[in-house]
Amino acid sequence: MRSNGRSARIQVLVAERAARRGAGIGVVDVCTATVAALPVGGAGLSAMSRTAASHPLCSTDGISEQLEELQLTLGEGPCVDAFLHGSAVLTPDLLTGELRHRWAVFADAAVDARARALFALPVRMGAISPGVLDLYSDVPTVLDTEEPADALAFADLATLLLLDARIEETGAPIGGPLPDRGFADLGAYRAEIDQATGILTVQLGAGAGAGAGVDEAFVRLRAYAYLQGRRLAAVAADVVDHRLRFSPDAEPDRTDEET
Repeated sequence: MRSNGRSARIQVLVAERAARRGAGIGVVDVCTATVAALPVGGAGLSAMSRTAASHPLCSTDGISEQLEELQLTLGEGPCVDAFLHGSAVLTPDLLTGELRHRWAVFADAAVDARARALFALPVRMGAISPGVLDLYSDVPTVLDTEEPADALAFADLATLLLLDARIEETGAPIGGPLPDRGFADLGAYRAEIDQATGILTVQLGAGAGAGAGVDEAFVRLRAYAYLQGRRLAAVAADVVDHRLRFSPDAEPDRTDEET
């Protein structure tokens, strides 16, 4: 996750977009705020999976919608590479010879759709990767020193919103549509998940001779939420309040009493 100062600024920008819609914060506000803050013409967000069909979740305009569909249909492009490798793919100019060879079909199709630059940011926390945030420009574009970090911070916020919406590894939302979230609770929400992950790191390492690691702890937290059909935030609160305890070799132990 990114620095607290940058994250707070990004949250404010996204909250302002939600306020204009007259609704709580959703992934569409992440996309529109990213476009307003960075030198790009549009943004799209797709839910992605290694085991099931991926699909677009939102886009800010027709070009970004077309770019999402092209990449998911063709199985190539910055979005696909960012998901597979778990790292940002920054493409200042799609007409670069190397890129046209790398994405033989997509590069030309994207240019035909009036995109020249594409920036793909994995929506990722630990080992969980529910999708990719894509940004495009209709002219060759190089992001300056701070802009890639801002783009990743927007992707971080999209991650939290998608995880709270219980996007499974299949990429399909369960239990209804993506929820809107209010700005006031975003900071506390993020902090509680981080705190719960830290607690689980200690619990899972107890008696095992070594710490379980933050990634493993988050995977266990997320897996439990999936299996129980509960929101990640609710499970994190139970861990922090000592109503739920994990161990390396047994199922999580839940009690209604705080210890």
